[in-house]
Amino acid sequence: RAAATVAGGEGCRTVPLAGHVGFDSLPDQLVNKSVSQGFCFNILCVGETGLGKSTLMDTLFNTKFEGEPATHTQPGVQLRSNTYDLQESNVGLKLTIVSTVGFGDQINKEDSYKPIVEFIDAQFEAYLQEELKIRRVLHTYHDSRIHACLYFIAPTGHSLKSLDLVTMKKLDSKVNIIPIIAKSDAISKSELTKFKIKITSELVSNGVQIYQFPTDDESVAEINGTMNAHLPFAVIGSTEELKIGNKMMKARQYPWGTVQVENEAHCDFVKLREMLIRVNMEDLREQTHSRHYELYRRCKLEEMGFKDTDPDSKPFSLQETYEAKRNEFLGELQKKEEEMRQMFVQRVKEKEAELKEAEKELHEKFDRLKKLHQDEKKKLEDKKKSLDDEVNAFKQRKTAAELLQSQGSQAGGSQTLKRDKEKKK
Repeated sequence: RAAATVAGGEGCRTVPLAGHVGFDSLPDQLVNKSVSQGFCFNILCVGETGLGKSTLMDTLFNTKFEGEPATHTQPGVQLRSNTYDLQESNVGLKLTIVSTVGFGDQINKEDSYKPIVEFIDAQFEAYLQEELKIRRVLHTYHDSRIHACLYFIAPTGHSLKSLDLVTMKKLDSKVNIIPIIAKSDAISKSELTKFKIKITSELVSNGVQIYQFPTDDESVAEINGTMNAHLPFAVIGSTEELKIGNKMMKARQYPWGTVQVENEAHCDFVKLREMLIRVNMEDLREQTHSRHYELYRRCKLEEMGFKDTDPDSKPFSLQETYEAKRNEFLGELQKKEEEMRQMFVQRVKEKEAELKEAEKELHEKFDRLKKLHQDEKKKLEDKKKSLDDEVNAFKQRKTAAELLQSQGSQAGGSQTLKRDKEKKK
């Protein structure tokens, strides 16, 4: 029997409907609208070079994505993002695959996680900036937030590396982490079972929160509960098809036999595909928005000074928050302006003091040079005077000598005349 609820004071009361109204078609309307708009899904593949990340993505979506193999010579960790438009039946999917190029290849792996965290935060920040715009276009905005992080674990069979634990610990509050053991055909069945138990215990002991498939929905509670016990998934990827029996199947051919990718007795690839794509893709998208993005948004807005309540626990309106933040900003700006003015005055005073000191030193230097010049001039004048005196004395001696010489020559001439006269007589 049809029924409806209407507002009645503080609560609601249920009333019967006299006939069919038609709002039971809302789910169909929602489905049609969602299908027409299309969906987006973003996967982050984190793991060391050579663990088969690209091959697994090709296998998961049954296609060949473009991409060049990464080398081991990267100077640092770089994130490479590629977006593809996929179509299945009448449903369109904009798929973005982000790979970590050079992860784990450096000698010093201490900061390998930082570019990944910065990339995830950058996508959150871009979505937040779009939300804060006056004119938002979220219905056409390409949501680049990471919905699922496939963390590839090397099939060592022993334990997790420190790099894996540190990276997953830094990422667990920002993204849905699904750990997978890559190239799981490299270790035996018994070693693989022990390896899974070891990984799970290490994640729990180090407080790493991985994504748990939801069990609150009755329709998927049983399968998700079963799959949670199989984490981490041991997977194998291959784009090569081999004829097994009468069917062509994705497999890997070895000298000792054939490993079938879609055979659940060989690996967990089918479980991963079921859980990631066919059952929980929408939950991964919802968890990203309602949990990880909300945490980032809340922390970011608190950093910006926005609050829900004032110190008296009263509601805080956006206008009041804006005014308070604006006044605070203007106050800080005025304070900084006053500090800069005082600093400028202080700098001017210091410069004036330096110039005065330099001027004083120049005057002292000028006085020293002037005094030195006067002393040198006096010495030169005294020397010139002594030289003039010597010249005058020399001239006087010369004149006296010439006079004596002339007198002597005259006396000698008179005596010669006298002798001549006496001879004549």
